[in-house]
Amino acid sequence: MADLVYRPLVFTVKGLFQALGLKFDIVGQENIPTTGGAVLAINHISFLDYAFAGLPADRRGHRRVRFMAKDGIFKNPVAGPLMRAMGHISVNRDAGSDAFRQGVRALKDGELLGVFPEGTMSRSFELISFKSGAVRMAAMAQVPIIPITVFGGQRILGYGHKDLSRGKTIAITIGAPITVEKRADVHAETDRLRTVMGALLDQTIERYPRDSSDDLWWLPPRFGGTAPLPKSIASGKTKPDQTDVGIAE
Repeated sequence: MADLVYRPLVFTVKGLFQALGLKFDIVGQENIPTTGGAVLAINHISFLDYAFAGLPADRRGHRRVRFMAKDGIFKNPVAGPLMRAMGHISVNRDAGSDAFRQGVRALKDGELLGVFPEGTMSRSFELISFKSGAVRMAAMAQVPIIPITVFGGQRILGYGHKDLSRGKTIAITIGAPITVEKRADVHAETDRLRTVMGALLDQTIERYPRDSSDDLWWLPPRFGGTAPLPKSIASGKTKPDQTDVGIAE
């Protein structure tokens, strides 16, 4: 059932990308395995990150990605049936153990599992605190973590912003696989994942095209933009909250 819905939807979404004239700048696609399970750990800055992050896997042998998403999406009368039909995993923020087990099972079955370690969208477009679910599932299933950073989707559809004008760029960087030992220190490995993804995000933003005449609201201040600072910086809190699986809005 999943493939009967997933493939036509991927075809439709790619058609929408073409209609919007999106330009994709993808680096490191070869790091996505062509077979076997892996956790795709993805940053989260727009409502379209599912579709963008799944594109390299589709190009890499038409691999399907199962995403973990908050249960509210599954309650939507339109999105809910589609999410279930595609085999994505519903996560209850207050009781994530069942979703965790489903994720581990999917990984052991050789699937790609899309996880957003931040657990919510970042309004600063920088990485915020990470939850430990991606690391814990990878360790339990003994599969690699593939770090992925996406940038540009916030210019199309994000918190309080919608702009369907043509020609925007979506930059995606896929890092080398990260191996996690079964009895590894989960907190240390989550910190390591966040550090790796931070470096990848910097690379992604640095090569992202910009025009000096643009309103750079979508660009973090340290790159010359006017996006809000992360709350962790504004408050002085930098220790990640590592208590749950990573999910998306």
